[in-house]
Amino acid sequence: MADEENKQVNGPDDHGTAAETEESHDEPNPLVDEYGEPLTDEHEHEHARKRPLYRRPAFLIGAALILLLAILFGVRYWVYARSHETTDDAFIDGHIIQVSPKVSGNVVKVYVSDNQTVKAGDLIVEIDDRDLQAKIDQAKAALNAGMAQQKQAQTQVTLTRATTRAGVRQASAGVQQARSGVSGARAGAASERSRTTQSSAGINTAEANMQQARAQLGAAQAEAVRATADVQRYQTLFDKDEVSKQRLDQAIATARTANAQVEAAQQKVSAMEAQISEARAATSAQASNAQRAESQVGAARAQVNEALGRLDQANTAPQQVAVSEAQASSAGANLQQLQAAVDEAELQLSYTKIYAPEAGRVTRKAVEVGALVQVGQPLLAIVPGEVWVTANFKESQVGNIRPGEPVDVTVDAYPDKVFKAHVDSIQAGTGSRFSLIPPENATGSYVKVVQRVPVKIVFEPNQIDSQHLLAPGMSAVPEVKIK
Repeated sequence: MADEENKQVNGPDDHGTAAETEESHDEPNPLVDEYGEPLTDEHEHEHARKRPLYRRPAFLIGAALILLLAILFGVRYWVYARSHETTDDAFIDGHIIQVSPKVSGNVVKVYVSDNQTVKAGDLIVEIDDRDLQAKIDQAKAALNAGMAQQKQAQTQVTLTRATTRAGVRQASAGVQQARSGVSGARAGAASERSRTTQSSAGINTAEANMQQARAQLGAAQAEAVRATADVQRYQTLFDKDEVSKQRLDQAIATARTANAQVEAAQQKVSAMEAQISEARAATSAQASNAQRAESQVGAARAQVNEALGRLDQANTAPQQVAVSEAQASSAGANLQQLQAAVDEAELQLSYTKIYAPEAGRVTRKAVEVGALVQVGQPLLAIVPGEVWVTANFKESQVGNIRPGEPVDVTVDAYPDKVFKAHVDSIQAGTGSRFSLIPPENATGSYVKVVQRVPVKIVFEPNQIDSQHLLAPGMSAVPEVKIK
């Protein structure tokens, strides 16, 4: 104990550190009092309790260890930060396919439910197709009518060609016929005069027949008077029960027959009178015809000129054929239009069955059986299994990121799972630039704000399985290992 006190009084020995030496010069010796008298154990313990905390050996050792650990972790973090870029402004992203109808109508069948997995091409919704089926029938009927019209137009072209060729020949023959018509008209005049003579003879014959018909009428009238008298006589006898009913009926029938014969005779007399009148009129007509035949010689000569005009008209055959061909072309164009209407109606009918455009899971289902849906109305959404990460890095970080660099992704839903991925691409513009209302920095005062640039990060193959479902919107933290 005395040796230690002497060391404290005389200063540090050869094995003391510079810090201890400096401390011994700056502070009084803790083992002596202010008057130089040695301290007792009680004074020593009291002096140790009054020493500052930062000068105690235990504190200095702990501070040194903490500083060493801080330097160690600081250097490690500095090395890690230089080779990695990370952000918590990142989310799982993916395609969300909205399914909407292309035709309006009532829903008759829904084949899927919420969160159901579907394959590409699966039937998911069916709309009532009766109205569209009626439109198809109407369009097909119009198409059939158009086909008939086109066929008729094509036939008309062939007919016009044949008709115009025949017209030319006929017009040429008509000229020759008209020229020979003069001789025919003269011969006709002679024939009409002969017929006039025959008509005069016919009048005499008709008058003789008239006399015979009148005689037959007188006989029929006498027979009718007798038969009528017999009916009256037999009626009286029948009333007295002197004759039978059969005999009376025979008398009545005989009277009716006689009256009918009277009427027939009268009609025959009238016919003979009409025949006489007709014969007389025919005689006058034949006389007129004879005069007309004489005048037809000049008419025949006029027909020659008319036939020449028809020949000129027949020579317009090429123009008539061109018109028919134009009509056929118009009918063909109309047929194409009607066929397009049928195709459109069938296409509209096919829209009544809505199929899944891609494989995925059904979400946001908003359609039920019986609902009236409109064109473009969202019915449901399909989320395919392909997802990626959209990370919004600061613009000061993007300069170090390159496509293809490896990425470790952690998702809040699975904190113990690290997904391997790589940088796919960097968006050509900041997120604010593509927002609904982009900022206009040229107006008002300007405050610089650090912008963020979306970076697309794609998962490596076989990283996503059924145990770790990743859905759009989940929070993620990517760590990009920069080169």
